[in-house]
Amino acid sequence: DTINEKTTNNGVYIPGHVLQAKTATKTDTQSTSSNSFTDITGLSVSITPSSTNSKILVLCTVCMSSTFYWCPVRVLRDSTQINAPDAAGSNRLLVNGCQTTQTSGAYMLMTVPITVLDSPSSTSALTYKAQYAVLSTSGSYTAWINKTNRDEDNSGGGYDPRGSSSITVLEVGS
Repeated sequence: DTINEKTTNNGVYIPGHVLQAKTATKTDTQSTSSNSFTDITGLSVSITPSSTNSKILVLCTVCMSSTFYWCPVRVLRDSTQINAPDAAGSNRLLVNGCQTTQTSGAYMLMTVPITVLDSPSSTSALTYKAQYAVLSTSGSYTAWINKTNRDEDNSGGGYDPRGSSSITVLEVGS
């Protein structure tokens, strides 16, 4: 009926079970016009795995809109992108997800979901975070987090939604 640790202060380690969970939620808004990746402020969480064999399940959802078609989102462990696709060409950007509908002057708010099972092989503190960019070199386009481009809030012109974004990391024993 109970599980007890074998030796004092080592805890109970059960493969396949969630050992710890950390989360961060962003409810405010942010914008960028940069074609370089920018940290999404508040979408960062630190976790210290209890074993080098542990996996880290990353669940990230970014709510966004833009005035340009291609707005990539990626997830990093410290400064390394995790679960990046295979490279094909020298200039191709490698991303985990992408908001791909131009919504200039509109009220579309899209959610970009990213799920990654990471194997960091570490017992040091790790930081997982989300970044985004606008894939235009002109600088005249913008991407927003948690709000629409139009952001209307009046009975005559309409009400546009606002959203929230989050990142959750789960240590899974293996």
